[in-house]
Amino acid sequence: AVTASLTSLLQDKDDLERAGGRASRYVTEDADGTRRRREIEIDELEIQKGLLQISKALEFLHENAGLIHGNLTPDAILVNAKSDWKISGLAFCGPADGSTKPTSFQPISLHEVLNPDPRLPRSVQINLDYTSPDFVMDSNLTTSADMFSLGVLCVALYNSPHRSPIETSASISSYKRTFSSSATAPSVNNNFLSSRPLPRELAHQVLPRLITRRPAQRMTAKEFQNSEFFDNVLVSTIRFLDSFPAKTPNEKAQFMRGLNKVLPSFPKSVMEKKLLPALLEELKDRDLVSLILQNVFKIIELLPSGRRAFGDKVRTQLKDLFVTNVKNAQDKDPARDAGLMVVLENLTAITNNCGGKEFKDGKPDVTFSPVAATENMLPIIGTALESPTPSVIDAALRSLPVVLPVLDFSTIKNELFPVIATIFSRTNSLAIKVRGLQAFVILCGGSNDPAADDGLDGLNEGKKKKKTSSSSALDKYTMQEKIVPLIKVIKTKEPAVMIAALNVLRVVGQVADADFVAMELLPILWSMSLGPLLDLKQFQSFMELIRSLSKRVEEEQTKKLQELSGSTNGAVAGPNDDFMSFGGVTGTQFDATTNGGGEDDFESLVKGKPSSSAPNPMDSWGEGSGPGSNVTSPGMKPSAPAPSA
Repeated sequence: AVTASLTSLLQDKDDLERAGGRASRYVTEDADGTRRRREIEIDELEIQKGLLQISKALEFLHENAGLIHGNLTPDAILVNAKSDWKISGLAFCGPADGSTKPTSFQPISLHEVLNPDPRLPRSVQINLDYTSPDFVMDSNLTTSADMFSLGVLCVALYNSPHRSPIETSASISSYKRTFSSSATAPSVNNNFLSSRPLPRELAHQVLPRLITRRPAQRMTAKEFQNSEFFDNVLVSTIRFLDSFPAKTPNEKAQFMRGLNKVLPSFPKSVMEKKLLPALLEELKDRDLVSLILQNVFKIIELLPSGRRAFGDKVRTQLKDLFVTNVKNAQDKDPARDAGLMVVLENLTAITNNCGGKEFKDGKPDVTFSPVAATENMLPIIGTALESPTPSVIDAALRSLPVVLPVLDFSTIKNELFPVIATIFSRTNSLAIKVRGLQAFVILCGGSNDPAADDGLDGLNEGKKKKKTSSSSALDKYTMQEKIVPLIKVIKTKEPAVMIAALNVLRVVGQVADADFVAMELLPILWSMSLGPLLDLKQFQSFMELIRSLSKRVEEEQTKKLQELSGSTNGAVAGPNDDFMSFGGVTGTQFDATTNGGGEDDFESLVKGKPSSSAPNPMDSWGEGSGPGSNVTSPGMKPSAPAPSA
């Protein structure tokens, strides 16, 4: 899409320079009616890149078509959204004198075009301020005339204000007076009438061979492209990229490896509008995917508008490359795996430039990414997890600490966790087994960083529980009913796997119910702790956790029982005491209390006196026994008295 003409850019740049600004900003209206601001920066590299593109267009006109443009001015140059400069305004285009190239263009009538018609707007008439003396003074139609106009255009780009050093007011006589004297004609002696200093290579090597009276002394378009003005690494990089399809595979790979080093030297606008689209276009070369993506993520990192660039351009390409166009993720594909590794290594950059909704659903944040999208990034993680290459799976599992913060609980539980659980249960690789257990720790809200868990005693419960209660952690049910059963069926006794499982159980033990800890976790821990391959330190790690969890179970169970039974001092018999009351046996000493077995009752009986107190048949033990009474436990036969000495 065309953003503006070079004339409007230069005019706006003049206004901003007078106001002390730098970048040119345009409010453009998209096809859907939305309006947004675009930045166009016309810096040194943009000028060099643009002039190089214009010279290539002139080379085509002169060498291939045999035509003269005839009116090369800033009005005839359009700038698109990629900051590419394009030639337009071919109304005065025609064949050169003596051209044998077949063409449908009619020769230019210099007599007609050089005499302006006041009835017509100046925009549709030839601009004498950029016209070559070949037309005005010699009446010759030569391709060198365009090169003269190109030289004047170069001066206008550096002049202040940005206009031609030749000012004729559309008067041929004024034009001729300008070139009648060396003092008024632009030359190297008067800095080509520029109010600002010109680049050294341009002023001393290029312009003297463009703005010159004799056409034979002027450069051709091809020579202009090879001039010293373009002899720098940034311009050479752009030129190499423009001719990229013609390079050999070895040259392409070497270029991509070196590009990363020079990217910081490029203007931000060139990186976003020129380099980034060109690199994404080359992703079709699968052998270069990993090298290209390294440069793509470097650009995203360097761009202040990286979030917008990622959402508008990069995310779609990644989805197509690793998800949409993948027929079978289980097939080995070294090029794809290498690209996936680069993506996984740069997940931090992706999450920084892609919100949670974009990451999962591809629905962009309108603040940063106004273009509607349906692509999402989460399936790329799924592709990596399903890869047949262990190193890719390992990298995907290690990326969880970066991915989880941008995902919601439902996505983690229902989409991400089942995939990881399947990998863990099916893999035969001990390394992936360990990495899967480490992933479980992260999913449960824990950390695999030793510094995060200073001790193995579980005493820092407040901090740990706070960690496991985050929105990105799995819920208690999933931990107890999904993760613990997976650990329970682990068959290997390798210490690395056992210690990794210990770390998972430590995190689960912080949130699991006390009865679950007692009935499920502790038996697993005891079984693992007796593994024959564990050393002393590893065994002690298990014992520390077992003691910690056992203490927690004891404390919670004690508290529960105290709450149920209430506060007791042991002076009053409880329900369990009544349960042990069986009563006496009639006619024996065990029935003494209930059948007048006391001495006072017997005396009253034989003397015929009434008893002082009636026995309570409901009393099992008798409440009248004093300190000296012989109290015998029910159901137990008393021993015979010891013989007196």
